[in-house]
Formats: sequence, structure tokens, C-alpha cells
Amino acid sequence: GFYTNLLLAQTPGRVLAQTNNKTEILCELKKEHTGLYWYRWSQERQVFEFLVFSNALGKTTYGANISQDKFSVHGTSVHNSYSLHISHLRASDNGIYYCSVSQSSQLFLGSGTQLSVVDVLPLPSKTTQAPVSKKPVRCITKCKAVSKKGPCSPLIWIPLAAGVLLLLLSLISIAHRLHRMRRRLWLRIHRQ
Repeated sequence: GFYTNLLLAQTPGRVLAQTNNKTEILCELKKEHTGLYWYRWSQERQVFEFLVFSNALGKTTYGANISQDKFSVHGTSVHNSYSLHISHLRASDNGIYYCSVSQSSQLFLGSGTQLSVVDVLPLPSKTTQAPVSKKPVRCITKCKAVSKKGPCSPLIWIPLAAGVLLLLLSLISIAHRLHRMRRRLWLRIHRQ
């Protein structure tokens, strides 16, 4: 199974990067480990993809069709701090990236980092002072009324987020099982 927990601290939560540039995602482990996995969930392709595994000695193993020029893992087992470097960014790199460790035959995931690759970064918004409202009490009342009845009500998004998380966790479990089945099949073929 796959679980999110406090074994891993992953930052940042979101990254907005420009095409052809590079970025990095940090992952700090709270306990000793044998290695760190990196995965990507692609909303567009509906795929949970294994990217790279780095063991405590620094040896890396890449997933199928994963470019070593694009992805690299840096870090120290002494400080239990690692970073995934992604270069030559393209729109196809969009997704949620997860660092992960295996413990007691369970896979624990970090909190996830949403990567969005764009051709042009938005300009920083200018800070201008808003005019003083003559009736601030009325504005506050309106804002409260909208937040209670609007489409972002917690009554709507909490069950929706829980459903998406359950779906994602079941997809991760299926991907992990398929990976193990493929590995067993590969071992059987090579034994013969």
C-alpha cells in the first residue's frame, strides 16, 4: 500500500517554471532508510510514473523511458536530505512529484509538489493601495455570504478532495503491483 505520513518533508508545495529551464524539489527524511524513490502523477495522461530510485550509497536506478539527462538526484545520507533536479523543462513535465521511501513492505509518500511548466512566466503584480471603502461593514458581510454559499465551500471540496486522494492511492497501489509483477516475470525469464 501507499501512505502519506510524517516520515518525509517535501518542499515546495508548488513550482511554476519556464520552458527549457530547470528546477528542483527537496525531500527530507526523518528516519534512516535504504533508498529514496521519486514518482510523478500526470493528470493529463492519468499515469503514476516511477522516475528514479537512489539508494543510501548514491547509486541510481531509472524508470522505463526516463532520461538521465533530465532527472538527477542529489543529497547526503548523513543529513537525510535529497533533491530531485529536473532540467530541459517541457509541458510534458507537468504533474505532481512525490518522494517516497519503502518501510515494512509499505511505500510512504511525501506531500507532493505540483510542477507547472509555462512558456512565459507571469509578471509580478504591482502593489497598489486600494481606495478606502465608505462602507467597510457591508463589504465584509458580502464577502462572508459569498464564501459560505460559493463553489469553494468546504462541504463541496473536502469530499471531492478525499475522493481524488482515494482514487490516486488506488492507482498508486495498482502501479506498484504491476511493477512487482513485471519484476517477477523478468526474474523468471532470466532464470530460465
